[in-house]
Amino acid sequence: MTDDDLASMVDEVLAVDPQEFQGEVEAEAEVIKRELADGVFDNPQAIVGFEYEFYAVDAESSALARVPRRLLELIGFEKELGLHNAEMSTSPQPLNRHGLAAQESEVKARLSAAENRTSTEGMRLVSDGLWTIPPEGETAREYLTDSVDDDGTRIASNMSDSVRYHAMANAAGKSGTAPAGMELDGPHVSLSADTVMPESLITSIQPHYQVPHARDLPTYFKYAVRIAGPLLALGVNSPFYPPDLYDEDATPDEIVEDAWMSNRIDVFESVLNASGDTGDKVRFPDEFDTVEAAVDAIAADETIVPMPVEPASRFDDEFAHFRLKHGTYWRWVRPVFGGATRSAANARIEFRPIAAQPTVRDGIAFQAAFAGLLESMFRREHPVRHLDWVIARDNFYAAMRDGLDADLYWIANDGAETTDTETLFADLFAHAKDGLTSRGLSEEEAAKYLWPLRQRARHRVTPAEWKRREVRERLDEGASFEDAVVETQRTYIDHQEETLIEGSFADWVGRGSTEL
Repeated sequence: MTDDDLASMVDEVLAVDPQEFQGEVEAEAEVIKRELADGVFDNPQAIVGFEYEFYAVDAESSALARVPRRLLELIGFEKELGLHNAEMSTSPQPLNRHGLAAQESEVKARLSAAENRTSTEGMRLVSDGLWTIPPEGETAREYLTDSVDDDGTRIASNMSDSVRYHAMANAAGKSGTAPAGMELDGPHVSLSADTVMPESLITSIQPHYQVPHARDLPTYFKYAVRIAGPLLALGVNSPFYPPDLYDEDATPDEIVEDAWMSNRIDVFESVLNASGDTGDKVRFPDEFDTVEAAVDAIAADETIVPMPVEPASRFDDEFAHFRLKHGTYWRWVRPVFGGATRSAANARIEFRPIAAQPTVRDGIAFQAAFAGLLESMFRREHPVRHLDWVIARDNFYAAMRDGLDADLYWIANDGAETTDTETLFADLFAHAKDGLTSRGLSEEEAAKYLWPLRQRARHRVTPAEWKRREVRERLDEGASFEDAVVETQRTYIDHQEETLIEGSFADWVGRGSTEL
């Protein structure tokens, strides 16, 4: 697709009337609520799914690499924001021993096949939270901000041809739409862009959990919100930006000391939230008392890009405007209503805080922990549901900044409030295991899924902390900050080449020889 074609399509999107679009969204929200009342979104059992994002690098230099569109088609992955991105989504499976095994096997099979193909192109797909080595011959600042003006329409040079993403940069000031901030504002980092391309710094995993009965969604959601902070603390994997994005007056010691363990959270929020008094589009989620209120919350969210709707035959095309609106309902945990057919209709929870992890096994561990926790906490009416929402939110952002060193508040199974990390994670893992065994996994199988995360909690080492230690060691040996970050990233990629499919992060830190 040429820039002219893309600009023309962006102009068509910008011609959609926001008020008319919102009217369609509100009407379709009523359709969803009627279907909810009829039980259409109920399932006979819990079902899980998984989204997995990657970025590509040059196999020799580890520098960021653009993925040819033909290659994406060959490996069966989907495009994401940047030309360097690739994404896969698993087929939904029942939450049981066979379903979880199928999730892991599908990821491994597709990723292994993709790696075989990309290697012939001199590339590797990397599972990580935030890339730090820009393409060869370019700075990260240049790569993220390069754009052209095509007869008044701003087109990002290194963004995929997704019309919605390009339209975001051109919707500012249009009545009835919410602008994006298009900037980075992290510790010792500042960058302004003309597009949302800086968001392509980050990649994630996103476990999904389909609730059996849609009416129970608010209760499951309440638990998902409260486990977000502790699970984020275990999964932090993005302490550093590309070195050329740091302010010139920041010293290496200041950068390392002040680094947030999950800069990925801040990148998404600062790029897509407008500056000023506008309500944040990306944020820790509010709760809702009824499933209908969840539908209303999505419908009432500010529209960032109203999109034209093409007629189609899926069941959820009956609420196609609502689905498009949901695409920019950016919350770190969010409800989803969809289904290709009436029999496949579902209400699910999408868990978005976790960065892509060092290995497949680590990523699947988060999927298993998330699903197991929702199963057990809902069934046993865990008292953490009484933890104040404000505290749950503060836990989340404390985990973003400090990882496992964060001060987290918790209500344990016996109802006692605690800030003791060992007590918190003992309770968390006990219920995750209980939830998995209640779905037919053996004690040994459940323990094996959770083992990579237990090791992190027990030894207080996350991928982010590993990166920070590696950078510190190189600085102590006399390396420049840029060299320390680049060499740490290359070491990360080298370790991953050996362990991505069959190993775990515990192998990197000498904890992989025995299992619980």
